[in-house]
Amino acid sequence: MSKDALAAIRTQVMWNRLIAVVEEQAQSLLRTAFGTITREAGDLSAGVYDVHGNMIAQAMTGTPGHVNTMATAVGHFFKHYPQATMKPGDVFITNDPWLGTGHLFDYVMMTPVFLGKTLVAFFASTCHVIDVGGVGMTAKANSSFEEGTLIPHLKIRKEGKLNEELLSVILANSRSPVEVRGDILSLVSANDTGARRLVDMMKEFKLTSLDALAKHILKQSEKGAREAIKALPEGEWSYEMPLDGYERELTLKSKLTIRGGKITVDFSGSSPASLFGINSPRTYTHAYAVFGLKAVIAPHVPNNIGSLSCFDLVTEPGTIVDPIRPSPVTARHVIGQMLADSVFGCLAQALPGTVQAESAGPIWILSLYSAHGRVPPEQTAKAKSFAVINMGLGGIGGRPGKDGLATTAFPSGVGTIPIEVTETQCPLYFRRKHYLADSGGAGQWRGGVSQRIEIANTEDAPFAISAATFDRIIHPAQGREGGSPGCVGAAARGSGSKLPDKGIHIIDRGDSLVLELPGGGGFGRPDRRDRAALEADIKAGLVTPEAARRDYGWEG
Repeated sequence: MSKDALAAIRTQVMWNRLIAVVEEQAQSLLRTAFGTITREAGDLSAGVYDVHGNMIAQAMTGTPGHVNTMATAVGHFFKHYPQATMKPGDVFITNDPWLGTGHLFDYVMMTPVFLGKTLVAFFASTCHVIDVGGVGMTAKANSSFEEGTLIPHLKIRKEGKLNEELLSVILANSRSPVEVRGDILSLVSANDTGARRLVDMMKEFKLTSLDALAKHILKQSEKGAREAIKALPEGEWSYEMPLDGYERELTLKSKLTIRGGKITVDFSGSSPASLFGINSPRTYTHAYAVFGLKAVIAPHVPNNIGSLSCFDLVTEPGTIVDPIRPSPVTARHVIGQMLADSVFGCLAQALPGTVQAESAGPIWILSLYSAHGRVPPEQTAKAKSFAVINMGLGGIGGRPGKDGLATTAFPSGVGTIPIEVTETQCPLYFRRKHYLADSGGAGQWRGGVSQRIEIANTEDAPFAISAATFDRIIHPAQGREGGSPGCVGAAARGSGSKLPDKGIHIIDRGDSLVLELPGGGGFGRPDRRDRAALEADIKAGLVTPEAARRDYGWEG
């Protein structure tokens, strides 16, 4: 075997090893985090960067909204702390929505890695913490100042010594200080794990720098993405998506341009920013727009700054996809997680027959609280005070050749939180949690079905729910290639009254909360659905006989 062939094999082994290192970094965070949204749902990200702040590898564990925002977030630290000033043991932190992951609940932690006294890389990680003060996990604030405590780019650890003063400020502004402290220290620990494994790897391969390996990874990734783009038809395609909004309905406009081996997605003309916290900062908009493009065009190419550089984003400041400080942004994923479907609408025109139908969109974050301070005190005098999070997941759109996945988060990829975990944390219990029949849009390939959830209180007391992230209650996920729309979502009390908007709502004692998540759109004409598959759906309770007759012409 030639020297060149051996060198190529060695480089590939090192690349694979680097991915293993960041995966261990992510697993460290997953296993040590205090918050259930991180520990159980995997709402996190982890990555390694070269000395210039270029993301060269990411963990498979994590979400596009975190890892793709971190791809650019790391560079912002250098404006405050130049690389030459960094020392072994330093760790840096921020939760700035416009320079981080889009809202205050996500901390970005960055750690420089030294081989001896030489700076060789950076590790960064992110996770969602349960409370940052302010109005809490709700979209009702009218500015980011009301939403919680913003931590600018600061040093959380200096040469190995934790900055307890900064940490005390963060914890003093949280309703769950023990949990938040645990999550912050888990982020620090995860980066330390990655740093140790990277140093071990470099010593094993006798490397004094990652520059050559990083250059190879980024060059090959960019090459792979550009080759995939060059295989596409050139042109321009536009798509408009109506959104539920908060105080008013909104429109998300996208224009996709493929030309000269490059792709540009332009969201100009989208609705002005909302008065409430559903706006998506540009960093988060970029993360999910690019994810949607790459998922269809180049899913086989590693996700790093090399492949991401092939996609350009145009936004109009002051709109829902590029709000100006201090616009409220807590529930930014309500807009941001619609962006993949928005660019899919353009891609479906450029590549007919190959792009999945629309999905349920943003995850419904079930922020559940005791009613203390929201009702007369005598109603909660004997009740336990609590604040917990669970997840409501709808269905994915039908795909070319496959049904949409049921109760699966797309495009975020996060999991759910077991109801047993939530029930051990608070006096609430889940009366029902089951698939919602007929919620997936009819099609040759059915849209993914959603679920019905009912929650009640074991105590004789009311409780509260923040409906900040409930969407597709007005506008359903659209079908593709002749498929039907999915079912819209619904939120109500068990006694029958609907929850009116995205605010915080009280569920009276003895009553319950009933949620029906949105379903995915269908793909292809329903009359082309395989009869055996349809009858299997009926048998499984995913499609009722009535809907089968109505939507599919079933004669059974």
